[in-house]
Amino acid sequence: MVLKVAIIGRPNVGKSTLFNRLAGRKIAIVHDKPGVTRDRREAPAKIQNLPLSIIDTAGYEYSKTDSLEKRMWEQTQKAIAEADAVLFLFDARDGIQPYDEHLARLVRQCGKPVILLGNKCEGKVQEDSIHEAHKLGLGTPIPFSAEHGLGMLDLYDALKEEADKKKDDTKIEASDENEVSEPEDEALKKRPIQLAIVGRPNVGKSTLVNALLQDERMLTGPEAGVTRDAIANEWSYDGYKINLVDTAGLRKQAKIEDSLEKMSAASTKHAAFMAQVVILVLDADAVLDKQDLTIARQVLDEGRALVIAVNKWDIANRREALQRLNDKLQTSLTQADGVPTVTISALKRENLDKLMRAVLKVYKRWNVRIPTAPLNQWFADMIDKYPPPLGKNKRRIKLRYITQAKTRPPAFYIFSSNPEGLPDAYLRYLTNQLRETFDLRGIPIRITVRKTKNPYADKD
Repeated sequence: MVLKVAIIGRPNVGKSTLFNRLAGRKIAIVHDKPGVTRDRREAPAKIQNLPLSIIDTAGYEYSKTDSLEKRMWEQTQKAIAEADAVLFLFDARDGIQPYDEHLARLVRQCGKPVILLGNKCEGKVQEDSIHEAHKLGLGTPIPFSAEHGLGMLDLYDALKEEADKKKDDTKIEASDENEVSEPEDEALKKRPIQLAIVGRPNVGKSTLVNALLQDERMLTGPEAGVTRDAIANEWSYDGYKINLVDTAGLRKQAKIEDSLEKMSAASTKHAAFMAQVVILVLDADAVLDKQDLTIARQVLDEGRALVIAVNKWDIANRREALQRLNDKLQTSLTQADGVPTVTISALKRENLDKLMRAVLKVYKRWNVRIPTAPLNQWFADMIDKYPPPLGKNKRRIKLRYITQAKTRPPAFYIFSSNPEGLPDAYLRYLTNQLRETFDLRGIPIRITVRKTKNPYADKD
């Protein structure tokens, strides 16, 4: 039985630091600047033998207008509604602030069990703040330090008590269930597809994630750069488990000066390079500008499968946008010929099934393994059709055989008597023919030429 826990509090009280500690790794960006976290993020965690599902949330700031702060609070409310228990953090160094009291009044109305943590309690100086926190009406506060791990045993005891209550509440329901589960479909047993959504700021990445999830899961708005961190969401589509990752917008490296934006950019690149498939979201009015091309090349160079989504198609000059896109693909993105391109409207949820079918198609290609026999038959046919050129010593280069070294992405070894002499143009010829013959269009392919071992080299 996994206890779902939401971590809440005003800005800069240490919520993301606690989130990272419980998760056992640095997932959320931590910075001295208040308000870094804006979206809610969920991850598995554990304290001793107690499994948890923890939710990081934005810092609470009161606002009546339809502002970014109000939308952040709405995301926090959703996290509280989903949770079994709430961890309410306050800064014991600063003492109880008006925002703490206002948030406490709102939390008391939610009806969820609340565990009060006085964070940043590294010494006895904060004892007065701990006593003062009783006035929040959320029970006895636990002196705690998320940065140094102090108070973890007390937190475990409090969470274990809530987990035991949840277990007792579900015993009656569980006793009526059939204990023998039906076998899962083979596709559901596979590892989740790591799918990252990347692009420049304000192209509609978070709107696309919300449209796919059919839930206002990510914070959106007209402001550029709303998303600051890479946020993963568990999802399923057509029998495939998917980790759908929203990321911060990437600007040109030369324009990034703020340390927080540098951390956001690093988080985005890490998410993209750890993904298996990357959706590059473009604005239909500015498709594949220099920054888009830079992102696309980096994704392909890292060996990820790429799908291009041209967003805001409902308001675009379609003929002009398509012409510009095709010209750019043919002249500036030749390393993965046939990258799938899908026109969508994330706001109106148009063509999303088409987009996901393209994702699954390139994912299958990215995992393909070609049997050795047909691969070498193809290789012999290509050499007969277009023999390799003469080497530096005026002797023809002998290409003996080819084998697939690995998948994800497909990588091949060609064994030759003179690998250094084989021109790049001939490798491009083989790569293009390989794509056409075995339907590997749109994914990166690696071909390495290796020297054939001489069986007499080690003999006297």
